[in-house]
Amino acid sequence: MAGQSQNIGSNAAAASGSNLGFEDELKAAAHKEIAARRPMPTPGRCVEVAEIEDDGVPFEEKMAELLVEPFGQMNEAEELDAPIRQNWEILGHGA
Repeated sequence: MAGQSQNIGSNAAAASGSNLGFEDELKAAAHKEIAARRPMPTPGRCVEVAEIEDDGVPFEEKMAELLVEPFGQMNEAEELDAPIRQNWEILGHGA
């Protein structure tokens, strides 16, 4: 039977007037089908997007919590930069 299926594939290629083998014709058909759909690389289409559970905390409240640390770091950076700037100015290189 295995030999027979190979003959069927080669006969199908010969009957279609194509120089492609059976497996190559399948690949070409699949490629044509994919190209016809014009796939777009959008997250919802290419990757399954998991549902996000709502924790009930309002967005504004979450953002306020998330920004506490970076704002604290920025304030600390300003405090640390001030004496450095003063030293540069004393040396004549201040802006």
